[in-house]
This record gives sequence, structure tokens and C-alpha cells, in this order.
Amino acid sequence: AGQPHKRRRTSEPSEIEERLESLICRVGEKSNSSLESNLEGLAGVLEADLPNYKSKILRILCTVARLLPEKLTVYTTLVGLLNARNYNFGGEFVEAMIRQLKECLKVNMYNEAVHLVRFLSDLVNCHVIAAPSMVAMFENFVSVTQEEDVPQVRCDWYMFAFLSSLPWVGKELYEKKDAEMDRLLSQTESYLKRRQKIHVPMLQVWTADKPHPQEEYLDCLWSQIQKLKKDRWQERHILRPYLAFDSILCEALQHNLPPFTPPPHTEDSVYPMPRVIFRMFDYTDDPEGPVMPGSHSVERFVIEENLHCIIKSHWKERKTCAAQLLSYPGNNKIPLNYHIVEVIFAELFQLPSPPHIEVMYTTLLIELCKLQPGSLPQVLAQATEMLYMRLDTMNTTCVDRFINWFSHHLSNFQFRWSWEDWSDCLTQDLEKPKPKFVREVLEKCMRLSYHQRIIDIVPASFSVLSPANPVCIYKYGDESNRSLPGYTVALCLTIAIKNKASNDEIFSILKDVPNPNQDDDDDEGFTFNPLKIEVFVQTLLHLAAKSFSHSFSALAKFHEVFKTLAESDEGKLHVLRVVYEVWKNHPQMIAVLVDKMIRTQIVDCAAVANWIFSSELAHDFTRFYIWEILHSTIRKMNKHVLKIHKELEETKARLARQHKRRDSDDDDDDDDRSSDREDGPLEEQIERLQEKVESAQSEQKNLFLVIFQRFIMLLTEHLVRCETGGIDVFTPWYKSCIERLQQIFLQHHQIIQQYMVTLENLLFTAELDHHILAVFQQFCALQA
Repeated sequence: AGQPHKRRRTSEPSEIEERLESLICRVGEKSNSSLESNLEGLAGVLEADLPNYKSKILRILCTVARLLPEKLTVYTTLVGLLNARNYNFGGEFVEAMIRQLKECLKVNMYNEAVHLVRFLSDLVNCHVIAAPSMVAMFENFVSVTQEEDVPQVRCDWYMFAFLSSLPWVGKELYEKKDAEMDRLLSQTESYLKRRQKIHVPMLQVWTADKPHPQEEYLDCLWSQIQKLKKDRWQERHILRPYLAFDSILCEALQHNLPPFTPPPHTEDSVYPMPRVIFRMFDYTDDPEGPVMPGSHSVERFVIEENLHCIIKSHWKERKTCAAQLLSYPGNNKIPLNYHIVEVIFAELFQLPSPPHIEVMYTTLLIELCKLQPGSLPQVLAQATEMLYMRLDTMNTTCVDRFINWFSHHLSNFQFRWSWEDWSDCLTQDLEKPKPKFVREVLEKCMRLSYHQRIIDIVPASFSVLSPANPVCIYKYGDESNRSLPGYTVALCLTIAIKNKASNDEIFSILKDVPNPNQDDDDDEGFTFNPLKIEVFVQTLLHLAAKSFSHSFSALAKFHEVFKTLAESDEGKLHVLRVVYEVWKNHPQMIAVLVDKMIRTQIVDCAAVANWIFSSELAHDFTRFYIWEILHSTIRKMNKHVLKIHKELEETKARLARQHKRRDSDDDDDDDDRSSDREDGPLEEQIERLQEKVESAQSEQKNLFLVIFQRFIMLLTEHLVRCETGGIDVFTPWYKSCIERLQQIFLQHHQIIQQYMVTLENLLFTAELDHHILAVFQQFCALQA
């Protein structure tokens, strides 16, 4: 009987620790009693537990400061109350926070670091930190802008950390240290005036500034702070629970921040990229409800910042996330649904990439519609309508994401939409953004449904934009084509494959196919023979056309035949051409087959890139699926390089461990020969892997060179054609092509940065047309 009792006693401390964690994490959520009484109660509990669990309490509080920024003022008040009761604990907490801040900056966790700086600044309001020492810390932040030979993104981050704390603490700092604050703000202004903004066009969702300017994030924040200062630092939206405890907190002793020097810039520093602030709504869009704060009011910044934080904290749990967004405090004073929808689209359209996976935003919006069926769907429909109206100036990458989101969203609501409202697109040139968007949405909807269903849901007038029936086009299947070269061989092949022929039998049937490229076929006959490839690939894909699985099995079964026929580069290119001919009405099948062929090494990445830019695909060049294939190809190449690199690092680590083990076994008096014997295999493996890494990296570099070279050729031809013909350069095709070039740079920026020097020397040289060179310069400015 004593056994369970004993076990319970040993686990008690961990139970208490869990209870403390739960109490701290849940404070500030909805409850029957007021936030103030909950905070007071929790401060009492924690104070009583400080003697035994101080380090645990410190750790939890530091973690929530970093990871739950949307409850910032709740936790600063809690720390304020604890500091008033236990001065030493307050000092230890401030030191722990500074340690954590330094650690975050060292490992490039800049977003978390912003939250820590903001938390420290709000502790000034709670009488934990003395205002002069906070101002001194901000002076060190602003002095980073005077450093020489550092990237602008470094200075930007320190500027942002300073400015974005002012909505919380500006008033308090100004009251105590107005002259110093004025000096800091004038230094800020002069920095913002001299910083370069070449990168902005690459990051804007829309190229037009009407109806809402798409401002660079620091410029926008600066305007908001200037307005706040003009309003005498009066801000009306931040929840400030510490005001209720003013009489207790003002008695507390304050701590000075230890001197903080920003860690120097190093090779390994990776700063956040600049952003452009996404604006979609203003007060005119919701005439009924509460007024939406203007784009330069600091309330707009605070609301958006908090909503982004809620999404960041809960994005993995869509139900919790939706509920947390809708229970945002002060929701009766603001048009919350409009703010939420705008913030979600801001993340979905963020360039270069959204903070979370795209599908999360779809599921979150669906969840929000379920929780607020009476109001949110209407706001979402209004937003969709606005996005459609502004398609002409929308960035192509964002249009892709809009297509993906909208088709996925419709599939959850029986594809119901008032298509007639968009019939304006039917009278436009089909290459223009609106008809293109509708066509791609219907194509995507078909992937999530089936052809007939899509034909049934759209009005008959939309048939010109409806997807083609996704059937296989088999040219040897028609009696009238019997005069085609290879027709009889195709019939033999069909029978052989149905009778489960072996690879050798297939080879012997293909032997009879004449090679249109040479007069007499050599005996082996496996140099590049386009007709052989055509007959074999057409027939095989036709027989396996029933499903993806059938097609995969066919590729696997006749892998050897494919490898032999597509040995040369022309062979690989021709296999891809035939896949397109057979499945041109079924883009998804093309994408899936190309993907499989790269994985099984029937074709390589460079062949896919050359095929995409070939004249045969010119008709589909601006179609969504083409770019889906190209990006997927690049990602595969990048993954391949990473995988080999990782293997190499792991093997090196194994060798180092082996050496370390040997060094520690000093008493073992083995001779050197046995250690050489032990190291030999690993050293050989490292050498082999090093060669593989080098060859993979050179393949990767070559892939990017091929892609950029083909882009430059296509765009240059277009520019010359327009110039000589005296026509406008900015056609829908040009907009699409130049923005696809931007998209390659943005989506694969980490990899491309390694090859900047090569690209600059070989392709993006000074004599290149300025339209194309501008894209490269914008890209270089992103991390400059």
C-alpha cells in the first residue's frame, strides 16, 4: 500500500511546476473574475512558490515574454507585481531577459527579439525598469545606423525594434527624457531619409497605389509614430492592466538595465527581410460598423501586430486560432472582421513567402466563417470581389496564391459563387489578368472535383474559360492516321505491352523504327531517335491513361527502356515533348508525370527547364501549371544538394567522434596502423561525398544559369520586337514573364544568393536592358 504513496511524493515537484506553467500561460484568457483579481491572485501564488521554484518561474516568464507577445501587457503587469513584492526577483528577471535577448540575436531569432525588446520597454510602465536606462538602450540601437560596412537590413531591424516599442512606452519615456527622445527621433528621421528602397517594387502586392498606397514597412511605421507624437502619445487601443495597480507599482524600486551593446555584424548574421505593408480596406468599406483606424494611426499598427502574433502563436490549431482572433479584446470598438481578413490576406500574399504554409490560411478562413456565419462570409466575399477588381495590377506570385486559396475555399462550399458578376472578363483578351484568373481557378477547381461538375457549376457563357476535358490524345489510335510513320510499330507495341512483354522484347520491336535524323539506322539504334521515343511514350502513356497510379506503374516497369531512349539531352527533351502532346488537356497529369520522371532520373532538372522555355510550350508559357512544374523542379534540385551535404556533415562528425574516442582512450596502446585502418573507410566515404556535393552544386548552379539565360533571351527578343515595331512593351505577356523572373529570385533567394557573383559576371551585366537588369538589382537590394 505504501508504494503508490511514495511514487506520488517524488512526482510532486513536477506536478507543481506543471501547475505553475498552466496558471501563467492561461492568465488573461476569458474567466469569470476580472483580469486584475486574477493577476493579483497569481502574483500571490508565485511569490509563495519563489523560494522553491524561482528558476522555473523565471524560465516560464522569459518564455511567455518571447512566445506570447499578444498578452504582453498582462505579463509585464504580473512581473511588476512580483517586483513590488520581491525586489531581488525583479532584478534577476531583467538580467535573464537581457541574456535571452543576446542569445536570440546571436542565433538570428530577430522576430522573437523584437518581442523581448517590447516587453522590456513595457516594464518601464510597470516601474520595474528605470526610464533613463531604457532610453540608453534605445540610443545604442539607433547608433547601429552609424556603423560602417554593414547591411541596411541590420540597421532596419534595430530601427524597427526601437520604433515599434514606442506605442507602448513612448509617453513614459517622453515625460522623463524628452530632450534625449527628440534627439533619437531626429536621428531616426535622417536615417529613414537616406536609406535606399530599390527593393520595394519586388515586394509590393499591387503595382498601383490606388486606392491604398503600398508602403514600405519602416516608412509606414514612421508615419504612425509621428502621428502618435503629434497626438501627445495618446494611444487608445493597448490593454494596460498595470494602471489598476498604479498605487502598488509606483512604490516599487526600479532596476537599471545592464549596459547593452548590440552584437557586431558577422558572416552568419541573417536579418529579417524588408516588407511592404498590405492595405486592402479603409473606413469606407464598412459604413455600418465601428470606424476602422486610418492607415497612419498607431492603433492600426497595434491591432495588426497583435493579430499577427495570435496567428503565429496558434497557427497549428486552426480552431483555437480562429477563436482567439474573434475574441480579440476591444472587438466592439473596431471592425474586427475586416481587420482579421486583411491581416490573413496580408500574410497569404506576403513576399517572398507567407510566414506559414498556404493551406493553413484556407482552413483558418473556413473556421472563421463557421464561427461567425452571420458576418464573416460577407466580409470575405467583399474582399474576394476587391481582389478580383484589382487583378490588373496584382503581382503574379500573389495571383497564384489567390487562385490556390479561392479554388480550395470554393471546394468547401459546393463551388457556389455568383459567376455572372464576373462576366466582364468574357469580353477581354484571354491573356488579360481577369479571364486568366477565372480560367486558372476553374482548372484548379477541377483538380479538387471532376470535369463535368465544373461544367455544370459555371454559366454556359463561361465555356470559353472552362477547362478542357482532360482526356489523353493518342495519335496512333485513329484509323485515319495509319499513314503516320511508326503507326504499325505502335500497334505491335500495344499488343506486346498488354501481353506483359519484357524490356528486351520492347527493344526488339523498337529496333524496326526508322530514324528520321539519319539515313541508315546503326545496328544498336539507340542514338537519339525521336520517332522511337514518340511511338514508345505515346503508346505506353495511352495504355496507362486510366489513373496516376497506372501511369506510375508503367514508368516503373519500363524504366530501363526510358533510360536508354532518353540517354542524350535531346532524348530527354523529346520525352517531355511527347508527354505534353499526349496530355496537353490535362495539366495536372503533366505536372505529376514530370515530377515522377525527375525522381526516377528519366529526365533531369535542366531538361525540364529547357523544355519549359522551348517554342513548343510558348502557347502555355503563361499558364499556372508550367510555373508549378518549374518551381517544383528547382525545389527538388535544392533538396538533393541539401541531402548530400547533410550526409557529408554527418560522416565528418562520425570521424571526429572516432578521433575523440581514441584520444580519450589513452591507456590503449594500439599502434597507429590500426587507427588508420579504422579511419580509412570513413575518409574514403568523405572524399566520395565531397565529390558528390561538388557535382550536385555545379548541377544546381547550371540549372539557375539555364533558367535565367532563357528568361533573358525571351525578354530581350520581346523588347527588341516592341522597339522596332514601335509598340508598347508592357503587354500582359511581358508583365507575366518579368514577374515570373522576380518570382524565381524571391522563392529561391537563399540558394540564388550563393551564386550572385557568377550571375552578375555572366548574365546580369551592365549592358543588359534596364527592364531586366532592374529585377536583379531589386533582388540584390533585399539583403543589402
